[in-house]
Amino acid sequence: MLGLMARKIGMTQVFDETGNLLPVTVVRIEQNTVIAQKTEEKDGYKAVLLGIDEYKRASKPYKGQFPEGISPKRTIREFRDFEKEVNPGDKLGAEVFEGIRYVDVIGVSKGKGFQGVVKRFGFGGGRASHGSKFHREPGSTGQNTYPHKTFKNRKMPARTGREQVTVLSLRVLKVDTEKQLVFIRGSVPGNNKGLVVVRTAVKK
Repeated sequence: MLGLMARKIGMTQVFDETGNLLPVTVVRIEQNTVIAQKTEEKDGYKAVLLGIDEYKRASKPYKGQFPEGISPKRTIREFRDFEKEVNPGDKLGAEVFEGIRYVDVIGVSKGKGFQGVVKRFGFGGGRASHGSKFHREPGSTGQNTYPHKTFKNRKMPARTGREQVTVLSLRVLKVDTEKQLVFIRGSVPGNNKGLVVVRTAVKK
């Protein structure tokens, strides 16, 4: 598996070779620095620790986690079974995804705040006629004398969004190594400028 951290820039559209208009999300690969490597002998599994974003105001205990010569990073992620041979201090960019056709993208979805069941789950609601008094309510959620409670996992109003979402098997249309951009067909979770993880597809 190969994977890097990136920032979502936004969506646009491009034409393919047959003239079809395709929706595209553009992500910018941040300069991923290899901080450490984990081995099966020492840690029980193989992994690579990557970091982005310089952390200038890091405390001494936080700085102590980084090897000598590597500046502290604000964001750190671990990638297991990394296929590329790397060493601590190496810089990785968009060139990692050259020749890769499909990727998975992991991000945090947009937060919608506290929402009712009509927006959250698509409930039909009641009649919109005058005097109905039942428009966007969820309806009855309890039981009768027995079992005399509301069961778990009932669809109810609650906070919506801002959850980790993984979108599988998105096609890579173009990799621009000069500008460190990757053009991915379809939508990607999260806000613009939000942090996403782009990895090789696990199902393709």
